[in-house]
Amino acid sequence: MDLGLADRTFVVTGGSSGVGLATVRALLDEGAYVATCGRDADRLKAIGTHERLFTAPCDVRDATAVREFTRRAAEESGGRGVIDGLVNNAGQSRMKRLDETTEDDWRDELELKFAGVLNPLHAARPYLRASGGASVVNVNAVLAKQPEPRLITTSAARAGILNLSASLARELAPDGIRVNSVCLGLIDTGQWTRRHAAAGSGRSYEEWQAELAADRGVALGRLGRADEVAYAILALLSPRASYITGTSIDVCGGVGRGIL
Repeated sequence: MDLGLADRTFVVTGGSSGVGLATVRALLDEGAYVATCGRDADRLKAIGTHERLFTAPCDVRDATAVREFTRRAAEESGGRGVIDGLVNNAGQSRMKRLDETTEDDWRDELELKFAGVLNPLHAARPYLRASGGASVVNVNAVLAKQPEPRLITTSAARAGILNLSASLARELAPDGIRVNSVCLGLIDTGQWTRRHAAAGSGRSYEEWQAELAADRGVALGRLGRADEVAYAILALLSPRASYITGTSIDVCGGVGRGIL
């Protein structure tokens, strides 16, 4: 099926690794123009070059830097001065329980999660409006609906972003901008290979991954892949999803402790 993404322009934050990078590559494979940013300039360079790819270092917490990156993205990606889709993917998890957290932990986590959505959205909104049929996808986590005590600050911030996304869907609908979320479970990215190495368990990564999936209640018995998440993101970005807004898709291998 042709998703209708060719020659359209998309901005992906946090595109230098993991789900962001998989999304960038999938969009390029569809013939889209893509602009992506990240805090680490060296990791951005490692993506490589492509005639339809624009990259620039940018911290999503810096509103001024985000505005400049977005302006250049709209001008240099296809030359139309339009952004057809925004993927808010920048962010990370904070592995701490309540008694381990500080006021700065709470402040930093909430700032990163909310700035990571609001700064790119505010910067891109005029260009999204000009598209006439734009889509915003906020990459979230099932933690938003199924909180983990081991990730207490991240769980709370993720829940807030899920609520914000639903509000934005209603707020931006008159501008022709759809807003949806993709909520991730355990996805096999660099953080898990690093945790496996740090654990020093002596088990192979495949064995360790299967045990982790079983411990977390993953019905499919494994971690997901970044490209599996990218597929869901592209489906929501596609103009074929033009009647879908204000919803979330779980890409989590069947993790669930309830029916909602």
